[in-house]
Amino acid sequence: MSGTSKALGRIASLLDDSSFAEIGALVTARSTDLNTDPKALASDGCVTGYGTVGGRCVYVYSQDASVLGGSIGEMHARKIVNLYDMAIRTGSPVIGIIDCAGMRLEEGSDALYAFGRIYGKMTKASGLIPQITAVVGNCGGGAGLFSGLSDFTFISGDGKLFVNAPDTITGNYTAKNDTASGKYQSEVTGNAQFCATEADLFAAVRQLVSVLPSNNETSNDDLEGTCTDDLNRALAVTDASSAAALIENLGDAGSYIEIRPAYEPSIITAFIKLDGVLTGVVANNGFKFEGEKAVKIDNVLTAKGCDKAADFIKFCDAFDIQVLTLTNVKGFETSECNEKRIVRSAAGLAGVLASSTVPKVNVITGDAIGNAANIMNSKALGADMTIAWSSAKVGIMESKLAAQITGAKASDIDAGMNGAADAARRGYVDQVISAADTRKYVIAAFEMLYSKNGSEIFKKHTSI
Repeated sequence: MSGTSKALGRIASLLDDSSFAEIGALVTARSTDLNTDPKALASDGCVTGYGTVGGRCVYVYSQDASVLGGSIGEMHARKIVNLYDMAIRTGSPVIGIIDCAGMRLEEGSDALYAFGRIYGKMTKASGLIPQITAVVGNCGGGAGLFSGLSDFTFISGDGKLFVNAPDTITGNYTAKNDTASGKYQSEVTGNAQFCATEADLFAAVRQLVSVLPSNNETSNDDLEGTCTDDLNRALAVTDASSAAALIENLGDAGSYIEIRPAYEPSIITAFIKLDGVLTGVVANNGFKFEGEKAVKIDNVLTAKGCDKAADFIKFCDAFDIQVLTLTNVKGFETSECNEKRIVRSAAGLAGVLASSTVPKVNVITGDAIGNAANIMNSKALGADMTIAWSSAKVGIMESKLAAQITGAKASDIDAGMNGAADAARRGYVDQVISAADTRKYVIAAFEMLYSKNGSEIFKKHTSI
């Protein structure tokens, strides 16, 4: 191995004990323009190899900031590209541990072209194998795109993710608004799905890798685990507004993993297992947490929420992970900021759901009002099975808004709101159930859909 650098220590923290095998330990920069001692360029600032997480093979690279700041040059990039080639051929995930000063300026156009090769290889791998980026130091400039090309990004509390550093942004500086911080990138931009201490970060990566398929051809049989939880267990949580608690209670015990928990709380995205089968869940949410305090929020779709849901469903569809939606929405957010983006974002979510071919089950847990409900995986959009709680309401718009338009009393309009049974009579809902029975009905629906054929009329992709 190339030594006992911090890069190697981080790999050891991530992988199973003694499972790492290094590749390319003797590779070093070949540029004659660096004016440095060749011994100082061991591994060219990037340790690459393979090992296991929970006994499953993964490929990993870890940048060494002690070597030219971990900057990326020709050979550094060649090692990463070679690792991707091996991962694609064997169908195994890639995890990048980033601690990088950006482009190696001393290598000029060689370094510039090197970045392009990594971008191209990550794009080729997208949808074939899961890609995870763990930012534990700087991830700036061109390296910032590694996060955007990955499926999941983890960032440590002192990690920095940026294209333009805060001090280079007109009117801003780090002390005023650290746009590169883990907090900003996880809560404001959503570029990072998780933010944690470095130790907790590696534990979270291991947890996620342990449930994800290794590649896009992994069968449902390979994803199944042993379920000791009662399939017919009644739900203890039947509050549709508290989506996170509802999803956790719905899934097999201990299987809940929330994705982007700090970003756009109006939508919850999470993985659970149902009867041992990995399931992606998207749910409208009515609460967010400010510290320890739960604060009620409107059950409305926002542009950020639509983007968050669409990104998650794209991943699920690419890797054949069944999708469950929990609908409790009363419309779109009415704000100027949201209006700037909602048309494209809502259309994007509708397009992703309509074109995805994995088994899709929708449960209406509360309100299903207007077109916001339509694009939350309605039967019209392509849900294979739609289930509604007996207390659910289905309608065109909120009674208060309808009263403003028609001049009628809101109470009269509310009384005429379509219930779940009325929607079922028209064929828009397949089953009306009590909230407590949700788990057994959802599991039964997915079991029925287990052999669903995802074949569609051929086209390259949508233009949405």
